[in-house]
Parts: sequence; structure tokens; C-alpha cells
Amino acid sequence: MSTDSRFRYIDREKSWLAFNARVLQEAADESVPLLERLRFIGIFSNNLDEFFRVRFAAIRRLSLSGQTGEKILGGISAQQLVKEITEIVIKQQAESLRVLNTIEKELVKQNIIIIDENEVSEEHEHFIKDFFIQKISPELVTIILNDLAEFPLLKDTSGYLAVKLVMKSEQKSSVLGLIKKAKPEVRYAIIEIPKNTNRIVELPNKDGKQYLIMLDDLIRYNLSSIFNIFDYESISAHMIKITRDAQLDIDSDMSKSMLEKIATSVKDRRIGEPVRFVYDQHIEKDTLKFFLSKMGIDASDGVIPGGRYHNRRDYMNFPNLGRFDLLYPPRVPLPVEGLSLDGSILNKIAQKDYLINAPFQSFSYLIKFLREAALDPKVTSIKITLYRLAKNSQIISSLINAAKNGKKVTVQIELQARFDEASNISYAEQMQQEGIELIFGIKGLKVHSKICLIDRIEDGKLKRYGFISTGNFNESTAKIYTDLTLFTSHQQILKDVSKIFDFFDVNYRIHRYKHLIVSPHYTRSKFYKLIDREINNAIMGRPAYINLKMNSISDHPMIDKLYEASNAGVKIKLQVRGICSLIPGVKGMSENIEAVSIVDYFLEHTRSYIFCNNEDPEVYISSADFMTRNLDGRVEVACPIYDDSIKKQIIDTFNIGWKGNVKARYHSEKFENNYRIRAEGEPIFRAQHETYNYYKERLEVLHKE
Repeated sequence: MSTDSRFRYIDREKSWLAFNARVLQEAADESVPLLERLRFIGIFSNNLDEFFRVRFAAIRRLSLSGQTGEKILGGISAQQLVKEITEIVIKQQAESLRVLNTIEKELVKQNIIIIDENEVSEEHEHFIKDFFIQKISPELVTIILNDLAEFPLLKDTSGYLAVKLVMKSEQKSSVLGLIKKAKPEVRYAIIEIPKNTNRIVELPNKDGKQYLIMLDDLIRYNLSSIFNIFDYESISAHMIKITRDAQLDIDSDMSKSMLEKIATSVKDRRIGEPVRFVYDQHIEKDTLKFFLSKMGIDASDGVIPGGRYHNRRDYMNFPNLGRFDLLYPPRVPLPVEGLSLDGSILNKIAQKDYLINAPFQSFSYLIKFLREAALDPKVTSIKITLYRLAKNSQIISSLINAAKNGKKVTVQIELQARFDEASNISYAEQMQQEGIELIFGIKGLKVHSKICLIDRIEDGKLKRYGFISTGNFNESTAKIYTDLTLFTSHQQILKDVSKIFDFFDVNYRIHRYKHLIVSPHYTRSKFYKLIDREINNAIMGRPAYINLKMNSISDHPMIDKLYEASNAGVKIKLQVRGICSLIPGVKGMSENIEAVSIVDYFLEHTRSYIFCNNEDPEVYISSADFMTRNLDGRVEVACPIYDDSIKKQIIDTFNIGWKGNVKARYHSEKFENNYRIRAEGEPIFRAQHETYNYYKERLEVLHKE
């Protein structure tokens, strides 16, 4: 078995780009409803923005440091990796433009027409001009650049039009009496595209057709109105976009609170180093040169030619136009068998554990749980960890309600949740004002666990209730992210949960946990032991398998452990949505490992881990992926499943995902993203459809009984 890391592991950045290519495959898939395909274009673009702000920025910093970084990056230099990533991205951008062009042609067949500024008809002219005057012009930021001592700071979340004005030339007489035309003056300007208006503007219908125009083109149509004080000969506007390094530099000043430090760092992020500059490939060379020069950007460093429009993440909010025939049919979240939203949820949980599999089942049970606890006179305290929250969070309002009812509410809120820092700071300040006790994490560790604990006095004794989840307590993302949440009154499990909150409070004391697996102290060693047990069983000729479902696997020692298990004969099935640095199916290294990724209309976010244990399966749900940061650098929680019915649900739904033959792609070292091929005569089996049907059928059986 090779020890060369280049042949044992897939580069995590390239693997991530392969995941985003799978998102782009959904946009290209003709079986996907047309407007959903546009939204996948938006997701692809949004993902790429975040990749450049975080991962690419980190590699670029390493490349500029003068170090090769080969030990960190697994045998490739940072400089070479920057080059290879840029090449991959340019190809993906070109493919995204091709896919978008195809989609737009299909929209025309559906009588949906996207026009540009050169295609405005008389019927639309008045609407566009009035829309511009009333809604766009008042908030438009336009800056003339030539005479500025300092170039304005461009935000990495905004799109801009780079404007070139060629002024009319003065006529001059030469000594010979000939009329000589002076070299025309050129002025440059920048227009920030407003964010408070939907980027895709709906125009009045005409002749039974629906018309739209991009906000960029609506502004282009009104350039003469914007620059009417200038006597110009010609004017042009091309879109540019900058992406900045999103690293937070946390102040070490001990006199400042963590809240102040993060708030200051988030503000400073706006002046982060540029890591990517995307431009309309039809921009004039002198205009491009002017902007690159003024912004201090090297033409060879992250400069990527693109199409006419950037920030295609805005397509995630493409209007539905009332064309529900071009969207996925809505799936109403199902109720959980035996658990009503009408009666007391705490009384139900006191009798048995329940599992919520959102969005197949309703996330409302979490809100119901917190709202009931807020009002229940027997409840004395609520403790919860928060990572990412909805814009208008019902979770926060429930916690504030509890505090107003005299409950002691303790919230561990992660201020360094990537790109949610400002939102979490705002919520933290709001909760502080309501008397909620806040914990801002542990130095050097992000808190990524998803846990909640309630103390209730029953018959003079303390009884605990709680829930443990694989995903964020966020009612918005719960509509599209698949996640498992366990409601339990198992007192021993909840005693372990209580110890985690004690660790937040006094983090120099490391607790021992009897049931939960907790990072950063125990997750790696515990999972090694679980894998070793499967290895020993395989060697002894007993049944041995490992079924893992997660977002990413990139930790090399953990991958090596799975390779070891494969070589011992353990059958390993991996459902890994995103990064997969493990190379499956290699003889002598990983021949007993298969790895697939499911990308469909829901985002696969569940982490569940199943170990054969000689046909007595051990099952866990977790907040942790098999990434070094989750195993060693964060507070994560994996929870065992003891209820046989819930254990069966998790095993069943894993098997449903594994049988998927429509949206499942194989992971491979060549990043082909090949779909799993159906055998001859094998029926279509779409995993997310079938998971929904699985829970629906369980309800139907219950009703018959």
C-alpha cells in the first residue's frame, strides 16, 4: 500500500470544487424543473464565492508567505495549488455560462423572456424609466474615479458596473490651417448595484409572454440619465466583482470583551486582501487595466474572465412568476408518529425518545419544545448552543419569552460562525438586554455542537429533558437541509449534556462522559475504537461493516483507519455530500470502500454513523464530520441511539440513500462525478423522494392500527 500522500488522498480543495461541479450538474440536468435549474446556478455561484473568501484565501496567504506548504497540503505546493484551482474554476465558470445559456433558451420556449438594455420595447420603456427614477436612482452609489486621490473600497458582497466615458473632443486648428482632432479624454466611474431590490426585475407581460430584465441592464438603460452632466461621445458599462479574504483577525487586547473583538474583526473584514477579481470578458482592455492598476491587483493573481453578469447567487431568489409547473412540487413536512403539536411535548418525551428528520418531518417540534418550556411553571432553566440562526429567529424569541417568565436561560452562542458573525452579535446583544446569560465559547475552540438541556422539577426532584441534533437550530435552513434531532429524557445522556455546559463555564476541567462522544477530547479515540472493533470482528470471520453519512471527510489519520479496516475485510459504505479526500475502490488500499454523494433538491446535511458490532448495530448521530477541525479543534457531540425504533429509522434511511440511483454520484480521484448507473430493468429510485415516502408510509401504517 502506497505511503505517498499524493496517491492516498484527494486534495480537499479540488474535492470541494468537484462537489460544486455536482451542484452545476443539477443546473444542467434537463429533468430538473427549469426555474429550479436557475436556482442551482445561484447556489453554485454562492458556493464559489465562499470558497474563494475562505479556502482559496488561506492557500493564497500560504503561497505569498514564501513557504511551499507541501506538508500541510499533502505533497503539492501552495503556489501550484493556487494555479490549479484557478484553472479548474475558469473551466467551471465557462461551463456555468454554457448551462445558463441553455436554460435561457428553454425559458424562451416557456414564454419567459429575459431582455437586456438593447431589447427594450416601447411598451416597457415607460415602466423601466419610472422604476429607475422611483426605486433605483435614490439609492444608487456612483463615483467618478479619475480625480480621486484614493480608489474607493469595493465590497466583496456587491456587484459593480465599471463605466467608461469617452468625452467629445475639441476641434483645434493647426499652423497649416487644418482641423486637428484632439485625443479624446476618457473618464472612468463605478456604479454599485443596489442590494435592496431583487436583481431580477419583472416587467409587464406582453402578448402572453413574461418579461424580465436584470437590474444591471436596467441601470445600463438609464446611463444617459445618470451621466447627463457630461458631454460624452460614447459610454459603456461592464460588470466587475471582487472577492476578499474573509479571515477574522481577533484582537488580543484583554480589556475588550469577546463581543467587541469579533465585532471589530467583522468590520475589518471589509478591507481584506482581494483574492479574486472577476470581470466581463468583453470589457475594453484599457478599462480593465485601469481598474486592476488602481486596485493594486496583479493580472496573474486570481483574475478570472467571466460573462456579462456576476453575483449569480442572486438567481437563488429568481421569482417564481406564478409558474409552479417549472418548480419542484411542494412537500409539506410530515408529522412525527405519536408526537402531536397540540398536546404537551414534554409529557410525550418523558415516556420515550423521538427523532425528527427535517425537512421530511416538521421542524416545528423544536419551537414547540422551547415555547412549552418557556411557559411551564415546573421548568427552572434552559441551556442551549447556537451556531447559525434564521433572520427572524423563533428560537431567539422563545428563549427571550422563557427569560421573561423567570427561567434561567443560558445560551452558548458561537460568535465566529463563518459569515454569521454580525447576525450572531446582533442576537447576542438582544439577548443580553433581556437578561439571558451568554457564553461566548472557549479560546481556540469553536462550539459546533447542537444541544439543548431543560431542568424541570417533578415531585420535588430534578428531571431533565433535551434534544441533540446534527444541524443548526434554524427554521429557515431546516426547510432545505436534511438533519436529525433526537428528543430525549434519558437522564444519563442528559447528565453528559449538563457536563458539556459545565465545560463551557470552567473549561480547564475535562469531564468524562459515559454516553456522549465529545470533541475535542474523545471523538477521535472513540471512533478509532469503534473501527478497531469492526477490524477485529472481520479478522475473526464475524460480520463487519461501517456505514457513515456525513458532509465531509478529509482527516488523513481517520482515512488511514478506514483504509486499515478495508484491508481487514470490513465493508464500508460512505455517503459524503461534499469533500471526500478518501480514494475508494483501490486494490490493496480501499477495495472494500464505496463512496457516493447525493445532490438533490434538499441539501444533505445529516451526520449518522452505523457500526455493525457483530449484527447488534451501534448507531450515532453527530454534529461532527470526519475533518481535523471537527475531531480536534471544535466542541462537537455525537449521541448514541438506544431506542430500537429510532435506530431502525436511521439504518433504514441510510439504506434508502444507498439505494439511490438517480441523484447519487461516485466519488473518485479523477473527479468525474459519474452517476450511479441503474442495472438493466432496475426501477428509478430517488433517495430523497423515497425517504419522504418512507415516513409517509409509517404514518399510514400507524393510522391503520
